[in-house]
Amino acid sequence: MAKHETQLSRDVAQERAATLIDTLPWLARYRGAVVVIKFGGNAMVSDELKAAFAEDIAYLHYAGLHPVVVHGGGPQISRALADAGIHSEFRGGYRVTTPEAMDVVRQVLRDEVNREIVDLLNVHGDLAIGLSGEDASLFTGERRSAVVDGASVDLGRVGDIVAVDPAVVHSAIDAGRIPVVSSIAPEEGDLSRPLNVNADAAAGALAAGLAAARLIVLTDVAGLYSNWPDTSSLVTRITADELRALMPTLEAGMIPKMAACLTALDGDVGAASIIDGRVHHSILLELFTESGVGTEVVKESR
Repeated sequence: MAKHETQLSRDVAQERAATLIDTLPWLARYRGAVVVIKFGGNAMVSDELKAAFAEDIAYLHYAGLHPVVVHGGGPQISRALADAGIHSEFRGGYRVTTPEAMDVVRQVLRDEVNREIVDLLNVHGDLAIGLSGEDASLFTGERRSAVVDGASVDLGRVGDIVAVDPAVVHSAIDAGRIPVVSSIAPEEGDLSRPLNVNADAAAGALAAGLAAARLIVLTDVAGLYSNWPDTSSLVTRITADELRALMPTLEAGMIPKMAACLTALDGDVGAASIIDGRVHHSILLELFTESGVGTEVVKESR
């Protein structure tokens, strides 16, 4: 090897070592901590971003953190319903879910999306285990309606989480596994009747139930904008009280994500973040750098 090539290799190696050392304070802070990550958006449909996501989660695991993944699967569900000839519509921001549609939702989330995420993670070792909110009463839900044009609308098998029993997730973590949880909840009073639950809400509720150190929600924008679509209004840090005041003005698609952050913080989660899932390795950037890559929601100002 030529002398200049040897020096170049050493310079690259030193840069990589410096990068690793830069993560030391964050590794010390989060070692042994539970971090709940909601996986969705473009990161769920792009092969490159899915691979980067799996690398991030595996890195967290091997670095001594305890990542817990929660997922939905809107695009996959829409495609499966169309293939099955089942009409699908949204009312008040929620998918109207008939019993027939719920069978498809359940199959897609448990058997297709969940399995794919587990397989992606297990490329890096025997790491992940698939779970559903139906397993061991992890989630309990109740049916909800929506208000459209001032009138209540029946959404069918759509619900909110009213209770979390995280024992099955703790057992998976104690066994050295990464739990991957699909957002289905059995209905309170009739556990044989599953409900379709918003995955953002499920992630927030599970983070609260686990008293996680962090909740991270992957989305398709750079973070929270205080005056969307003005991209100069990106908020990098906001308190829970400031967010509550801002909620009525937010764009509809951002409301469930920010509501999930508030649910988490109300449940003693240390902090919550909305980050851009279109950025490769955005999870590592959020956790292990000072600036992060999205909007951090904290309980109170420093």
